[in-house]
Amino acid sequence: MTSVAVIDYGMGNLHSIAKALQHIPSKPTVLVTAKPDEILAADRVVLPGVGAIGDCMSALENAQLDRVVHQAARQKPLLGVCIGLQIMLDESEESGSTRCLGIFPGKVKKFSEQMRDEDNNAIKIPHMGWNTVQQNQHPLWNDIPDNSRFYFVHSYYATADNPEHCVGTSEYPNVFTCALARDNIFAVQFHPEKSQHYGLQLLDNFIRWNI
Repeated sequence: MTSVAVIDYGMGNLHSIAKALQHIPSKPTVLVTAKPDEILAADRVVLPGVGAIGDCMSALENAQLDRVVHQAARQKPLLGVCIGLQIMLDESEESGSTRCLGIFPGKVKKFSEQMRDEDNNAIKIPHMGWNTVQQNQHPLWNDIPDNSRFYFVHSYYATADNPEHCVGTSEYPNVFTCALARDNIFAVQFHPEKSQHYGLQLLDNFIRWNI
């Protein structure tokens, strides 16, 4: 049976994503843990995150789990969720300027307060609710139709330096990257654990992913 460690650094949507993983068809063994040896012993690793990115990075570094994430990124399938995607880039505009993990070259930027829709109405920030995702080919999209809807809650978005790393986009109202991937790493801005059938399908695809 496949094991998956959900990294507990005090800032994540830990129990909701752990519960979602327990209810997918592949039935992995799920462990929510802050222990490096347990994280690195698992077959797969999930890096969740909610809240301000400065607080998330501080919590990760204070627990010395930033090194563990880098090691996991070199060794096994790794899934980032929400802030777990953002902290994989080089830096973020949030919290003034926050240095991140640098797993993907690029920057996290804030949605403009000046955004308008086609009727010239102000666009609300954060981007919250269901939105469609346009896919670029990747095994984690298996059995998920293009333009399926996923659940978002965020005020900042990823901009990757390498376009080949972008495997999913959405619009608010402009196109932004909402999924990044390379090698054994996949990360999403939306919340698969809150995205019903297709979110669970993505989690199941992650557990079944053969690198």
